[in-house]
Amino acid sequence: MALWLLLIATLSSVLCGSWAQQEGSICIKANAQSCGECIQVAETCGWCADENFLTVGESKSARCDDLESLKKRNCAVTKIENPRGSINIDKNNPVTNRKKDGSDKLKPEQITQIQPQKLTLTLRSGEPQTFELKFKRAEDYPIDLYYLMDLSFSMKDDLENVKNLGTDLMKEMQEITSDFRIGFGSFVEKTVMPYISTTPARLINPCTGNQNCTSPFSYKNVLKLTDKGDEFNRLVSQQQISGNLDSPEGGFDAIMQVAVCENQIGWRNVTRLLVFSTDAGFHFAGDGKLGGIVLPNDGRCHLENNMYTMSHYYDYPSIAHLVQKLSDNNIQTIFAVTEEFQPVYKELKNLIPKSAVGTLSSNSSNVIKLIIDAYNSLSSEVILENNRLPEGVSITYKSICKNGVEGTGENGRKCSNISIGDEVSFKISIESQKCPAIGKTEVIKIKPQGFTEEVQIVLNFICDCQCATKGEPNSDKCYEGNGTFECGACKCNEGRIGRLCECSKDEVRTEDLDANCRKDNGTDICSNNGDCVCGTCECKKRENPAEIYSGKYCECDNFNCDRSNNKLCGGHGRCECRKCICDANYTGSACDCSLETSTCLAKNGQICNGRGTCECGLCKCTNPKFQGPTCEICPTCPGVCAEHKDCVQCRAFEAGEKKDTCKRDCSYFHLIKVQDRNSLPQPTDQSFPLTHCKERDANDCWFYYTYAIRNDTKEVYVMEHLDCPAGPDIIPIVAGVVAGIVLIGLALLLIWKLLMIIHDRREFAKFEKEKMNAKWDTGENPIYKSAVTTVVNPKYEGK
Repeated sequence: MALWLLLIATLSSVLCGSWAQQEGSICIKANAQSCGECIQVAETCGWCADENFLTVGESKSARCDDLESLKKRNCAVTKIENPRGSINIDKNNPVTNRKKDGSDKLKPEQITQIQPQKLTLTLRSGEPQTFELKFKRAEDYPIDLYYLMDLSFSMKDDLENVKNLGTDLMKEMQEITSDFRIGFGSFVEKTVMPYISTTPARLINPCTGNQNCTSPFSYKNVLKLTDKGDEFNRLVSQQQISGNLDSPEGGFDAIMQVAVCENQIGWRNVTRLLVFSTDAGFHFAGDGKLGGIVLPNDGRCHLENNMYTMSHYYDYPSIAHLVQKLSDNNIQTIFAVTEEFQPVYKELKNLIPKSAVGTLSSNSSNVIKLIIDAYNSLSSEVILENNRLPEGVSITYKSICKNGVEGTGENGRKCSNISIGDEVSFKISIESQKCPAIGKTEVIKIKPQGFTEEVQIVLNFICDCQCATKGEPNSDKCYEGNGTFECGACKCNEGRIGRLCECSKDEVRTEDLDANCRKDNGTDICSNNGDCVCGTCECKKRENPAEIYSGKYCECDNFNCDRSNNKLCGGHGRCECRKCICDANYTGSACDCSLETSTCLAKNGQICNGRGTCECGLCKCTNPKFQGPTCEICPTCPGVCAEHKDCVQCRAFEAGEKKDTCKRDCSYFHLIKVQDRNSLPQPTDQSFPLTHCKERDANDCWFYYTYAIRNDTKEVYVMEHLDCPAGPDIIPIVAGVVAGIVLIGLALLLIWKLLMIIHDRREFAKFEKEKMNAKWDTGENPIYKSAVTTVVNPKYEGK
């Protein structure tokens, strides 16, 4: 097992380091053995080319680190190799500002819609290079339109409406461009069973009844692109309907030939539109097997006398094959199909970039409007695409579209709702992750879909450092000239390994390695902290670049020293070979013991209040009843005033509980007597802590004093006279009591008299009221009768 580990460490350390090496920073764990390898790791990695940079036990790969770490490790800035990428614009013609009604008539190749046209990018691994690409839709840009029509029998009425399409479409397109050309082609189906009837009569006239139809064909180029609308009308008028047996048509064969036969169709490097008109579905790759055709479509032009001659030989093209050829030839497709087949062709549209679908009326009467609308839809959107990228190269897009609208990701490739004359821009970033395996130059192209213009980008890769050009082959600084001394280190020849290329991969001797890599003939190789390479210990690298193994046998490190407060060496020293080297004024195994005494000073200026010693910046109280940062707290002690009351009383007034033991117990302070309270020291007059006390003796007399410690001397200032309360005056007290009793008696008499008066008045009022209510009865005698009788004459009327 030991031999196996040793061989692995020796033979593969150049490429990937020891299997036991812990993960480190991205630069360190790459285990780069040369400056060229180092700069391929990441853009943040640099290589120290200082010949004397490495310490004992460090491998060549330690020269590769992030820039800040190299500086902290005392590599001079001038010795750090850190090449950067660049952008150079080789061709930068401005976009064309052209008016349709202008007098300047430019050729298509003189019109520029994309800027710049050519760049050279120098790429370093991990460092993206970003440039801006502008696109502007030129006004009056030339258009080539090829009308490809299904001439199966179901399209008979459509053919009648297309016969005048040339001149009518020319007239409408004049509103868009003054340089417009139109062409015409037709298709039916492969001329084999079961797509058509191969009987002699049906080959001459495939239609039934009295219909006069032309012989079936796969694809025919009727009219090459021309600016003569009358010629279009004349040739289309001569076309006849044909027929086939099945419903799907062979339109894909026709589209392929239109796309790849540039010369026969007459395509220019302008906007290319292909209008595909049908009322049926389509055959695609694999359907040819029904007719015994198994060879895949080769994607080449096979037109002879404007007729596709290989329909019976090659299968229909696949959708992906069509997409590739249409894109390669910058052709934008417009599918003009009937309502019935809209869903099918909309799905097809989603697979073909820069294509549109329009609803064709049953007799194609709306074909012109359909073409105009589809063209406006296609031309209002620009989508960038690029060819295949070299391995390890990536590209990202960010669009800045109309009104400042930004897009990223897939939306970063395109801008919509662009009108003629609008200018949009794209931020394009290209990044390489490694150098190409073969050569150092690659070319990629970016272009808008459906346009012939493109941006050519030449990619150069930084695969080595500048200092490598000054290397010394077979240098004497490398063991017996077995390497090239470059960038401060030996780059070993094939078959050699080691820091100085001192070992051969074929001559590794285990016993020699063991002997040179064991400390004091111990059992641990490189103290289990490194790998033995060519008899020399190469120490492991840590994930933290600041943590380093060192020493001839990797026996030292700078991170395994004692810690305090979770800090290495308490944060007050440095770790060297597992021992703390403390800063000034600190000591201890973890540099956690401070020699400063300022943290032990109490408010009174004494160290630990005179009750302890200062050790490692902290007070250690000698009396266990005291505690606190400066031994100022005593939870079980009485207050200062109560503590010294008896001694002050016995020494100042020869009284109190310690009167008999005063000299023995109370001689620990210096007593000073003053006349009055105002003569006592005040807190604002002192530079040391002072306590004011007020205590009472057994006779209820108060005495005032202060207690302080000054220069280790305890001082007590006391007012020499007791403050005793005066005795009471008896006469005023007795007189006051008698007077009070008399006054209270008088007050009670007055209150009684007042209540009696109120009661009498109420009784008299009640009597008067009853007197007023007494009255004699005035009724008549019931037995009395009057002597007078009055009689009234009933007939008397008062006359």
